[in-house]
Amino acid sequence: MKKFIITILAVFSVTGIYAQTYEFKIVTSVESIVPGGLGRSRVIENNEERDFSPVMASNAGRQKDTKSRKENKAENFKETNLLNFYSMVGINFQNIASNDAILSSMLNAYAQEGRELAFVSSGVESDAGKDDGSGIFITRYVFKRKKE
Repeated sequence: MKKFIITILAVFSVTGIYAQTYEFKIVTSVESIVPGGLGRSRVIENNEERDFSPVMASNAGRQKDTKSRKENKAENFKETNLLNFYSMVGINFQNIASNDAILSSMLNAYAQEGRELAFVSSGVESDAGKDDGSGIFITRYVFKRKKE
């Protein structure tokens, strides 16, 4: 019985050590898919903490709650310029390599801050209809680190 109690206490203390809470940071890259280099490509980083609960609305009240949406817009954020996927002659592979170098630098900087890349989510938006000349390639990088 004594060994059982010691084992249970050890399990709970180890569980308490590993049950850390994390803080998360999301960084978004938006790369333009517009021929001729006319688009805008950026890495966007939010520098403000926000509480989601004031803007959370029930399904019934969602349409009426425009004031809180306007108040929730971030004023303090960083933009890092990226190059567009397309130039006047088509896909520009040098631009893609340059963007990769910038994004790698960003990933390395966050790793040095103790952040771990937890998730990556990406997608493409384009209507792809006749004479489609626009779209974006968006990637969200979700970083986590243990709260201090």
